[in-house]
Amino acid sequence: MQDIAVIEDPAAAEASLDPIRMRILRELVLPASATQLAVRVGLPRQKVNYHLKALERHGLVELVEERRKGNVTERVLQAAAASYLISPSALAAVSPDPGRFADRFSAFWLLALAGRMVQEVGKLITGAAAARPKLATFAIDGDITFRTAADRAAFAEELGVEVTRLVDKYHDGGGSPRGRRHRLVVALHPALKETNASTATNETAGKEQDK
Repeated sequence: MQDIAVIEDPAAAEASLDPIRMRILRELVLPASATQLAVRVGLPRQKVNYHLKALERHGLVELVEERRKGNVTERVLQAAAASYLISPSALAAVSPDPGRFADRFSAFWLLALAGRMVQEVGKLITGAAAARPKLATFAIDGDITFRTAADRAAFAEELGVEVTRLVDKYHDGGGSPRGRRHRLVVALHPALKETNASTATNETAGKEQDK
């Protein structure tokens, strides 16, 4: 089982978006038969079998083993991945094109870049799984709080200068035959506001202290 699978086929994407099938995929992180799944999801076994066949047809679930029980062969299945991402290539005709925006301050450009990353890294993972080489990637994820918009703008400017310096230092402009081109994306965006219960509790406590 892969950690993450990227769905590129439009029909597979459509199959995965059905609410019942999404629940089945979630349940099949651990192998199970149609009979076992029927109990878990509260549906008739025949209906579960119908959805399993559709998911298996699109490669979203895989056969783990077959168990013989009397005159019946029980098929045990498992999800092909623990989680899934739908690639923009599944919506090729309407997928965002980074070349349409090319504005480093555009949120739409950021989304287009993120979509391209999902598409390209998904293809690289598929290719690496077939050829079995180690896929060389690197990522940084963190949080930063800016006091003012001016600080945020200054940070972005300094970050851009430093990244450009590093690119100039390590980029092989001569096109060495042993070189391998890599894609570099640096992103900065506001974090989503927390809306969980603990946040609400903290805010309430803060208001009580202000009284």
